[in-house]
Amino acid sequence: MSESSAPGGIRHLELLGVYTNDHLAAATGGIELVCRMLGRHRGTAFEPRLAELLAELREERAALESTMQTLGIPVRQYKQIATWVGEKLSRAKLNGHLLSRSPLSDLVEFEFIATAVLAKRAGFETLREAAATEGRIDAALYDRLIAQADKQHSWLADARREVAARVFGGDPGAADDAAAT
Repeated sequence: MSESSAPGGIRHLELLGVYTNDHLAAATGGIELVCRMLGRHRGTAFEPRLAELLAELREERAALESTMQTLGIPVRQYKQIATWVGEKLSRAKLNGHLLSRSPLSDLVEFEFIATAVLAKRAGFETLREAAATEGRIDAALYDRLIAQADKQHSWLADARREVAARVFGGDPGAADDAAAT
């Protein structure tokens, strides 16, 4: 394996290209999922925060694309298309209801997006670390996106517990309360 690097000092630029394209594809899938969730939760208490999350996800995707462009990393369209198709196919999953939406679907969607936000945050941390050797990567941007992901995950964890309590019963409580027991 070669140790090709960009002039700024990134080692394995081709691997960073694979990595960022994977995160970009995941961002595409996340945006599609949150669009669907927003449609499902119109007029509920979740709508304003889902709308905010959608706007932030679009901004984050644009920021990642801009970083890739700055580094000369091409967007692999086939990954974008595969993710888009995969998200559409995931809607056909078996969830115990053939002709109607299962209450479990809401829980699974909140769990999935909460987990995806943690993975996205890890990607932002990686790019933040890469900024130490590559001045073309905006470290302050990735610091802000990491903090934004923390805020997103906190809300999604609370929302997920609320949905779980609706589906199965119980008291959703706050994340800190659940961890203390």
